Amino acid sequence: MLAHRAPFVVHRGAMTVVVSPGETKRVVRTFGVASFLHDMGADMVFSIWPLFLRNTLGASMTAVGLVDGIGDAFVALSQAVSGYYSDRLRKRKVFVWMGYLFGAIARFGYAYAHTWQAIIPFRILDRSGKMRGSPRDAIIADLSTNANRGRHFGFQRAMDNFGAVTGVLIALVLIRFLEYRTIFLLAAIPSILATVLVVFAVKERKPEHNGLFRGIRLTDLSSDLQLFILLNAVFNIATFSYSFLLLAANDHGIVTASVPVLYLLFNIVAAATSSPAGRLVDRIGGKTVFAVSMLAWAGVALCMPFTSNAAVIAFAFVLYGVHKGFYDPVQRSMLAELSPPEHVASVFGGFQLIMGAVSLPSSLLAGWLWDASGSSTLPFLFSFVLTALGSLLLLCIRTPKRV
Repeated sequence: MLAHRAPFVVHRGAMTVVVSPGETKRVVRTFGVASFLHDMGADMVFSIWPLFLRNTLGASMTAVGLVDGIGDAFVALSQAVSGYYSDRLRKRKVFVWMGYLFGAIARFGYAYAHTWQAIIPFRILDRSGKMRGSPRDAIIADLSTNANRGRHFGFQRAMDNFGAVTGVLIALVLIRFLEYRTIFLLAAIPSILATVLVVFAVKERKPEHNGLFRGIRLTDLSSDLQLFILLNAVFNIATFSYSFLLLAANDHGIVTASVPVLYLLFNIVAAATSSPAGRLVDRIGGKTVFAVSMLAWAGVALCMPFTSNAAVIAFAFVLYGVHKGFYDPVQRSMLAELSPPEHVASVFGGFQLIMGAVSLPSSLLAGWLWDASGSSTLPFLFSFVLTALGSLLLLCIRTPKRV
């Protein structure tokens, strides 16, 4: 079940909102289906993306890091802007469906770009489509309580990841018969369907109050929320783009045709663990779940650069799936739990802005370390050290006790 059987009350600062369980279930499931569709199209692209950049467009590892880093930076910028204006205008849905539409348009651009430099504006458009994240997460947070918030975010991430699994499977079949560019064109279709679904199936609540929102300051945030943001910034630098994992596997003997299988394995594990991870957050709190995510990534960083054994490499991608499956729902749940409730969209957006500010140097630095050293060892060891530092910060965060 995605919601309580009876109506329940959600407190939003000075506001008290009576939430219908039918509305909660409908909205959460609609967003889940839309996420499934969009991620299916996205991962038809992303499963072959680094191979397309390096092998077809001739991009160096530094260029791969630059393209992915710029994309990640715009993920954050778009979520910050949409989060702020979502709270200011008291409108959320428009940012969600426009985000899906941006992703669809970008895939047409990928199909017709013939240099890695020409990819950049479409990568920016694609990742700017993540503007949907903060408003959508705020809608889910608005319809949730401490008893089901983790479950709702876990379901959302599970549908994302199951969509990704489906997209990778489709790509594995199509890559045998079609060129990269044709697959990119086909990948636009699911995102167009997701756009239509949100436009017609989600009804937006009227604003609960009409006061003009003028933003929040860092001093408005609790010390624990500030520390949580710092922790995620450090960890975000450590967990650079997935492209490096796929290319490292390729360099360590995994043939090009099998690289998408590793990406599929990662997504299957992430899909299988997202919903249980969200339920664990509701049951035992976020810190332990966050620690599992960090431990799994540390295992990836230690496995990937030191082996050419296919089984060990596959195990590293299983750990990567556990990391993502646990990290995404616990990050959103803890952020919502620690945020001022009346400004949750802006906190989500500002949080993503900070994450984006560190994403560009993260991937760029990883690519530079790889090119400079001639192997993947140095960037992965650097990542392990930062993850260890982040684990110390996690110990200092206080979260509300479970009741």
